[in-house]
Amino acid sequence: MRDLIVCQNLTKQYGKGVRALDDVSFSLDSGRIVGLLGPNGSGKTTLLKLANGLLQPTSGEILIDGNKPGPETKAIVSYLPDAEYLFPWMNVSALLEMFRDFYADFNMEKAMTMLASLGLDGNAKLKTLSKGNKEKVQLILAMSREAKVYFLDEPIGGVDPAARDYILETIINNYSEDALVMLSTHLIADIERVLDEVIFLQEGHVVLHDTVDNIRAQHGKSVDALFREVFRC
Repeated sequence: MRDLIVCQNLTKQYGKGVRALDDVSFSLDSGRIVGLLGPNGSGKTTLLKLANGLLQPTSGEILIDGNKPGPETKAIVSYLPDAEYLFPWMNVSALLEMFRDFYADFNMEKAMTMLASLGLDGNAKLKTLSKGNKEKVQLILAMSREAKVYFLDEPIGGVDPAARDYILETIINNYSEDALVMLSTHLIADIERVLDEVIFLQEGHVVLHDTVDNIRAQHGKSVDALFREVFRC
């Protein structure tokens, strides 16, 4: 069985000499929650944009279920970007309907359950919501798909601590054993308990790719503690 995601010598260069990613190679299988971790400017968002076909690599390639990012992968990938991208004049219910019309794998029942659990009003227009509630709406839209791959860029960055546990449980409970979640965040201590493995990026290079269990066994410390050690200023 082939790996669900394969990066082979993936490089992305902006302008002259600025490499956001430099010769990145790794492979990931299904049934895993993977933390994509690194300081600002390490290449995390660039990697996720390349995986979603929003950028083109300078060299090398990334394959999703054997295909380069494109129409075939968009049908199986759910992407939560670290930016607002929805129409602010639409209300929440209309956004759910739009996603149901656009994606064949969108589960409206699941979306409505999450909407109620997070205390969001379906009649509220997106532009009237707080930053945290806008992020909750975007997470609901992303996690209500029955996708093979979920790319989540800072899914709990603007969310209050009280909602983080629910959101992490939502991520765990709403992807199948055949799917893969790649989660980029700075809040490592908050998400470590849900991770199966991690990729540390530093200045566009992979400096560590290992399972959480191996890190704890070999280094005798948590992922958060190791991250602080590796990326100490």
